[in-house]
Formats: sequence, C-alpha cells, structure tokens
Amino acid sequence: MKSIGIIPARYASTRFPGKPLAIIAGKPMIQWVYERASEVFEWCFVATDDDRIKKVVEGYGGKVVMTSEQHKSGTDRCSEALDIIQSSYNQKFDVVVNIQGDEPFIQPQQLGKLLDCFNDNQVQIATLVKAFSPDEDIFNPNSPKVIINSKRQAIYFSRSVIPFIRGKEKDEWQKSHKFFKHIGLYAYRTDILKKITRLKQTPLELAESLEQLRWIENGFSITVAETDMETIAVDTPEDLERVKQQAIKILKDN
Repeated sequence: MKSIGIIPARYASTRFPGKPLAIIAGKPMIQWVYERASEVFEWCFVATDDDRIKKVVEGYGGKVVMTSEQHKSGTDRCSEALDIIQSSYNQKFDVVVNIQGDEPFIQPQQLGKLLDCFNDNQVQIATLVKAFSPDEDIFNPNSPKVIINSKRQAIYFSRSVIPFIRGKEKDEWQKSHKFFKHIGLYAYRTDILKKITRLKQTPLELAESLEQLRWIENGFSITVAETDMETIAVDTPEDLERVKQQAIKILKDN
C-alpha cells in the first residue's frame, strides 16, 4: 500500500487570516504540521493556493503544490493536489491522508492509526475520534460529536450533542455516556476520493456545515480509529495563544 500525506493550507481563513503562517515557538504553524507528517510519509506535500505559503514551505525545504482558489474544502484541494503530484512525479498512490494544517501537534502515531485502517480492504474512508475528557465542553458546537456503530463506522456527525441522554440533567450527561469528538483528519482510498469530490452538497451537510455528512448521505462508509492523544486545533487567534504554551512545554520536554 503506497500512501501520501497532503496538508491543505489556505491563507484566507474567515476567522483567522494567514493562520498557516502564524508563528509558534519560532516556526510557522504549517512547518510544525509538515515536520510531524514527514515522520510518517515519504511523500508529503502542502497543497495551497497562496504564494506566501508556498514561499514559506519551500524556505524550510518542504514540498508544495499550487492548487485552485475555488475549493470549498480541504478534501477538494487534496483531490486536485493528488492529480498534479501523480502526473508530475509519475507515481500512483493507494491511500491519501488529508492532514489538517491547523493541528500543529498531530502525533505520528495518530497518522499511523489511520493508515492501519486500510489493512482491511473494505475500508473506504478513515478518520479519528477521541473520547471527551470530563472537563471538556461537549456542548461546544466547534467540537463535532460522532456516533459509532459496532463495526467501528461513523453513523453520524453533529455539532449538537449526540446522543441525547433522556432522563438526566445535562450536567450529568458525561457521567452517563462516553461521548466522542471528531478529530478532523481523513484518509481515503484514491478511487474513493475521486468519487466523493464529484458529489453535490447534501441537506445534512448544509445544515451542519460538515462535509463528511455528504459522504454518509451518499452511502460511503467512514471507518473510525480511536486515539487517546490530545490534539489542539487552531481556529482563532485565542486558540493560537493556548497552542504557544503547549509548544513551550513540548520543547522543554524534548
């Protein structure tokens, strides 16, 4: 199985413009992600539509591919990047891993868990989940929740809390049930990636603003691997300040 890691990175984020280039402990965030992904993938690229990001990636020796400004999702950007890379380098890949450019402390072990899912030939798409810790807010709509079936496949993703715990006060819900949050990391078989990027947006996706619901609505299965490692996504400048403190701790530990 030949795999490739692709890191979609755009400059024009609504909540945090220029996010991939935000400096964390002396390095741009995109470099933190790239270096960790490169521990797992021989083939690793940043896919961007911005020359500023391209210049920074090439400055630290990373590989970058320029993609369209029109993409609405990282999945779409990964698909175009894959086409360019396979053509330019005369390579064929079996599995593509979409690595979020705003997860600077993603662990190589987590990426390995995703790849392990594809040891099963029936797996089409894979993603990661983590159980909410007792002190986390399950009601935060920016932390999508996931329901998983007995085959370790995602049934549904929601910004609302799922499942609803009947007969319990909301402050008791986490004591009564193990809630899973979604970690925005995907891997796809290359043929499946091509199929899902041709799909039109669906009612559930539009309602929740979660692209993975489009795939489920169209009958594709999403296999789930569970991790106990914490990740910190950077969605806002406030998140960046928290991440900077985490970076200081990591550097001290190393």
